[in-house]
Amino acid sequence: MLLTSLILAPIALATTIGIFNLLTWPRRLKAASPPPAISVLIPARNEEANIEDCIRSVAAAAQAYPEMNLEIIAYDDHSTDRTSEILEKLSGELPALRIPRAQPLPSGWAGKCHACHQLATHATHPQLLFIDADVRLLTDALTGLAAWQKRYNADVVSAVPAQVTGSFFEHLILPLLHLTYVSWLPLLLIPHTRRADFLAMNGQILMTSRQAYERIGGFEAIRNALVDDMAFGRRAKEAGLTVAFADGTHLARCRMYRDAPSVWEGFTKNIYPGMGKNPALLLLVITLYFSAFVLPFILLPLSGLVAALAPLTTPLLAAVALNLTYRILLAIRFSHPPLSVLLHPLGVVALIAIALNSFRQTLRGQLTWAGRTYPDA
Repeated sequence: MLLTSLILAPIALATTIGIFNLLTWPRRLKAASPPPAISVLIPARNEEANIEDCIRSVAAAAQAYPEMNLEIIAYDDHSTDRTSEILEKLSGELPALRIPRAQPLPSGWAGKCHACHQLATHATHPQLLFIDADVRLLTDALTGLAAWQKRYNADVVSAVPAQVTGSFFEHLILPLLHLTYVSWLPLLLIPHTRRADFLAMNGQILMTSRQAYERIGGFEAIRNALVDDMAFGRRAKEAGLTVAFADGTHLARCRMYRDAPSVWEGFTKNIYPGMGKNPALLLLVITLYFSAFVLPFILLPLSGLVAALAPLTTPLLAAVALNLTYRILLAIRFSHPPLSVLLHPLGVVALIAIALNSFRQTLRGQLTWAGRTYPDA
């Protein structure tokens, strides 16, 4: 009985919370009027493959609201590719686009935090929308984000866009973002509690009022944070502000990475620092993920070969069935590739390997991102 409970409890917990989130986390909200004046702020470092499509998607999303006072500010963070050239070309075509001169990265700052800080100092409107250069806003993005602000009276709205995948490793790993978001925390409760540890954030899309931004202390207050979204959200809650976490599947799309090395490096940079560099929490998370999402797939075939495991066959079948059912539900909701469902345990094993690498690289002071190394991260 005890072994049966140990086998079923982790995946039953994840599935229960996950299904609760799928049923209660709004897929769409009734559109609200977009802000009359908004600054869309885009940090860009070596983004020649993304920056033009990103900026054009912002301009297209705003076209339906000619009365809106829009400014787009892109910060070329010392790119060594064609980012600067592309931005100069676009600035001659799009009157709303401004490109401030990049400043040297000061000691003790993470690159993205400094870029966002610079962007905010150049913004002139009361609403600030930070988006990554690999984000493409969809038609309903501005009204959809405004709806989340209105629904929850939110000072800060973070949204996770539809995650676009192309390569095998992207198919394997990127859908686990949604698995992580929905499996362990009732997302609907985030805007209803000030607890700073009751939080989920995605820095690909982050919208805030100027007033809230200044109350938080802006990105200057989290200057050395590599996982800037979670740090920003925690500061917001600590300041007594309301934070909402939105399903942005119908608001934007994003292809974060384009190959296995960039997936590996990106998640290595995020996982352990995102846990507050807490080794006990890392151990707990790895144990939960392995026991819920991997162990049943290992033990089930062994139960037919090892006599001592034979009585566990039924609970192991139930655990595997729960895993696959849960991943199918996530795939339907978030348009995950079928391969990610079929290779679910392999993907989780790869994610655990990245988490261990994140721990190792952090201890060694070797975390890297966008060509910079952060020894004190």
